[in-house]
Amino acid sequence: MSKTVISSDKAPAAIGTYSQAIKAGNTVYLSGQIPLDPQTMELVEGFEAQTVQVFENLKAVAEAAGGSFKDIVKLNIFLTDLSHFAKVNEVMGRYFQQPYPARAAIGVAALPRGAAVEMDAILVIG
Repeated sequence: MSKTVISSDKAPAAIGTYSQAIKAGNTVYLSGQIPLDPQTMELVEGFEAQTVQVFENLKAVAEAAGGSFKDIVKLNIFLTDLSHFAKVNEVMGRYFQQPYPARAAIGVAALPRGAAVEMDAILVIG
C-alpha cells in the first residue's frame, strides 16, 4: 500500500518530524493540531477561540486530502482542563452533524506551546 503525504498552507506547518496527514488507501490520518494561526504560527487567545482554531486547522487538512468532517470516523481531543469539556461539545456541534464520529476526550498535563486543546482525527474517504 502506498502512502501519500497531505499538506495544506491553510493549516499550521508541521513544527516537528511529522506530516500534517498521511493518506493510506482510502484512510487519512490527521496529525494533532493545536490552535496555531497558520499565518502567524502564534497561539490564538481564549479557550473557545483555541477550540475553533483547532477545528479550522483540521478542516483545512481534511479538505487538502479530498475529504470533509463528514468523513471523520474517529476524533481524539486532548484537554489540559477537563472542565472545558462542555465548551468543546458546544463548538463541535457547529462543525459536525449526526452521525457523529467516535471520539475520545483525554485530560493531559500539558500540550505543545502551552495550548489548552489539541485534536487529531482519522478520515475514511470514498
